Amino acid sequence: MAIRVAVSGTGNMGREVLRAICRDPDLEPVGVLEKFSSEDVLSLPDSSGLVPFGADAPALLARVRPEVVVDFTNAEWTPIAARAALDVGARFVSGTTGLSDEFMAELERECRERKLGAVMAANFAIGAVLMMHLAKLAGRHFDYAEIIELHHEKKADAPSGTALATARAMLSARGRPFEHPPTAKETLAGTRGGVLDGITIHSVRLPGLVAHQEVILGTLGQTLTIRHDTTSRESFMPGVLLAIKEVMNRQELVVGLDKLIGLD
Repeated sequence: MAIRVAVSGTGNMGREVLRAICRDPDLEPVGVLEKFSSEDVLSLPDSSGLVPFGADAPALLARVRPEVVVDFTNAEWTPIAARAALDVGARFVSGTTGLSDEFMAELERECRERKLGAVMAANFAIGAVLMMHLAKLAGRHFDYAEIIELHHEKKADAPSGTALATARAMLSARGRPFEHPPTAKETLAGTRGGVLDGITIHSVRLPGLVAHQEVILGTLGQTLTIRHDTTSRESFMPGVLLAIKEVMNRQELVVGLDKLIGLD
């Protein structure tokens, strides 16, 4: 029997997720949430039919009764969608970044008490997850590290959630800050980027980019560069579909796709 899925968000990622769900015989799209919606129904991709469409998350989810809600929106809307999902007994999957520690703690508690799974991941591309894992392993053996993340010009936050998650994983594995050489003279303020416990992070925003990240590690006489490039949002879909199916077997919050592909 197909898993009933509602999609939260109709941006580039939301539309791509909806297309992927429509193509998967194990999934059934049952509704779409959009905070700016003024309509009642939405046409599915490839003339797959119509689904309920609206901005009132509690009312719409209570009506369509999804088993999973998939959210790719923003830090203001995601908590609304998550609470509405849990209130109707649905699992939650989201790629939204920049969420507060308070919300994440609340979500973890609610999932545990309700015995409902949730998956929150900064990146759903399998290659990007492997890049982060390799950077974490390498961080134990190098003293210096910099991250360059590149995204399209409409990305709202900087640095990206993937860059922050990568840096935090590297620091956790290393157990102490990285070395960060002082700059004697910075002739243009901010040139060296932002710094998280010795890891310098640089953000690039340009049209033509999708999502790219390069981790450069250095130590005496050598450097190591680990890079991942996303050239299409289709790259995220295998991870999203995996999360939708796997969250049905979970009764707790899972942070990071690595936990679902055996990298934890």
